[in-house]
Amino acid sequence: MPLSVVATTWPLLLGMGVLMLGAGLQSTLLGLRATLEGFPTVTTGVVMSCYYIGYVIGTKIAPPLLRQLGHIRVFATLAAIASAAVLVQGCFVNPLTWGAMRLLSGLCFAGIYVVAESWLNDRASRTNRGRLFALYMLVLYIGLGAAQFLLIVANPQTPIPFMLVAILISLAMIPIVVSAQQVPAHAVPSKVRIRELYRNSPLGVVAVTLSGLISAIIFSMGPVYARLSGLDTSGVATFMAVSILAAVLTQYPVGRLSDRIDRRTVIAGVCTLAMLVSGSIVAFPRMPHPLFLTLAALFSGVVLTLYSLSVSHVNDKLEPAQMVAASSAILLLNGTAAAFGPVLAGSLMTAFGPAAYFATFAALTGTLAIFDLWRKYQNRPVPPSQKGPFIGAQPNG
Repeated sequence: MPLSVVATTWPLLLGMGVLMLGAGLQSTLLGLRATLEGFPTVTTGVVMSCYYIGYVIGTKIAPPLLRQLGHIRVFATLAAIASAAVLVQGCFVNPLTWGAMRLLSGLCFAGIYVVAESWLNDRASRTNRGRLFALYMLVLYIGLGAAQFLLIVANPQTPIPFMLVAILISLAMIPIVVSAQQVPAHAVPSKVRIRELYRNSPLGVVAVTLSGLISAIIFSMGPVYARLSGLDTSGVATFMAVSILAAVLTQYPVGRLSDRIDRRTVIAGVCTLAMLVSGSIVAFPRMPHPLFLTLAALFSGVVLTLYSLSVSHVNDKLEPAQMVAASSAILLLNGTAAAFGPVLAGSLMTAFGPAAYFATFAALTGTLAIFDLWRKYQNRPVPPSQKGPFIGAQPNG
C-alpha cells in the first residue's frame, strides 16, 4: 500500500482506534453494570437494543449532515454528544435513562462510521481498497478487544469507568481535528433500495441481516451471559476480550480465502463451523474453562467475519458505481436487524437460562448455512473476473 495513502488516513485510523477503546469499554460496562444492579435480563436486552435503534436513525441523518457540514465538524459534533451521553449514564443509573442515552450513542456512532467509511473510500483505489479496509478493521478490533481489560482496573460499580469512556471518546477527536487539511471534500452519494439489493444478491442481504443479529448479541449481551454464568469482573473482561480479539486474527485469512474461491462456500463453511462450536458449548456446559475460552474465541473469530463476507458478496453483484451508494442501505439493514438481537437473546436467556446465548447462535448460523447451500444449488458462482476484493467492515459494537 502506498505510504501516501497511509499518511492521509493515519489521523482517522488513530482517532477510530482510540474511539473503539471507549466504545468497547462502554458496551461491556453497561451489560455488566446492569446485571450487577439487578436489571431483569429482558430489560437489559431492551436497553442494549436502543443503541441499534439509534444506529438506524444515524444512518439516515448522517449523509445529509456530512454534505452540509463536512467530515471534521460531523465527527467532532457526534463524538462530543456521545461523550456527554456516557457521563449521563454514569450519573443516572436506571433503565429509562440508559436506554435514551444508549439510543443517542448509537445515532452518534453510526454517523461516525459514515464519516470513516466515506473518508476511506475517498482515499482508496481498486488496487488498495481491500488492504486499506483490512487495516481499518484491524485497528477497530484491537481497540474493542483491548478496551475489555480497562474494566479490570476500573470498578464497574463506580462512576470512574463512565468517565474513562468519556475521556477516550473526547481524545479521539484530537487527531481528526488536527488533520483538517487532509479530509475528503466530495459529497456522499444517494442511497439504493434494499429491494434492489435483494434482487441482485438474496444471500448477501440475508447474511447481512443475520450477521447484524449475531454481532449485536455478542457485543451487547456477551457480558450479561458471562456474568450470569458465574464469572467475576475479570472473567467477564477476559471472555469479551478473547471473543473480540479473535476476530483480529481471522479477518484477513478468511477474506483472502473468499477472494480465491466461491464466496458462498466460505460463508457456508463459516456458518457450519460456528454452528458446531456454539452447539458444543451448549452440549458440554461443564468443560474446563480454558477450553471454553478457546471455543468462544474460535466461534467469535469465524462468525465476526460474516458481515464483511456478506458485504463483499453483495458488491460482487453490483456495478462499481453502485457499491458506495449501496453501503448506506446495507448499514441500515444491518442496524435494523441488530436492534432485535439483544431483545431476542435477553428473552431467550430469561426463559431458558444462560445456555440460550450460544444456542441462539447455533440456530442462526445453522439457518444461514442451509439458506446458503440452497442458493448455491440454484445459482452458479460469480465468475472470478467479476469478483471484487474482500472489504472489511466495522463491527456493530
